[in-house]
Amino acid sequence: MTKLDLDSDQWGRLTHAYGAASDVPGLLRMLAQSTGPRESSDTETWFSLWSALCHQGDTYTASFAALPHLVDLACAFEGPIDFGFFQLPAAIEISRASGRGPSIPDDLAPAYHASVARLSEAVVRHLADDWDEDTLLSVLSALAAAKGNARISEAIMNLDDDLITRLIDLDF
Repeated sequence: MTKLDLDSDQWGRLTHAYGAASDVPGLLRMLAQSTGPRESSDTETWFSLWSALCHQGDTYTASFAALPHLVDLACAFEGPIDFGFFQLPAAIEISRASGRGPSIPDDLAPAYHASVARLSEAVVRHLADDWDEDTLLSVLSALAAAKGNARISEAIMNLDDDLITRLIDLDF
């Protein structure tokens, strides 16, 4: 269950939303240099990864190769990390489970599935961190994905202030 090496030529044969995925290893390397919570939602590295790997809810072959790297980073670092380390892998798994993209290439499947399951380990690694609401929702979504429940993962990911308020105000 070895993940695709960042120096592999195979990245150029994988695809993302904009074509060949040869830029993804560089983005993952940049992300490894700045794992803490981002200061704004448009941080370039996260924006580029999201738009390439899970564009409008669709996944690509590069999404399956990148996810193990994201999970490894989440498991490796101490202290608060960006909620994207939980949210992007959960979104990729939601998309895969919903059929919004290609099948996982056979050579990437073992590492991909093992890494989705390891999202639980990433959560445990960061239990002592302070979590804002975005992080909490991303963690819960990642846990649901790790346990094989993409439908619940997607429902949690779609919670926003308005929907939470409406759910609280339900009168049965």
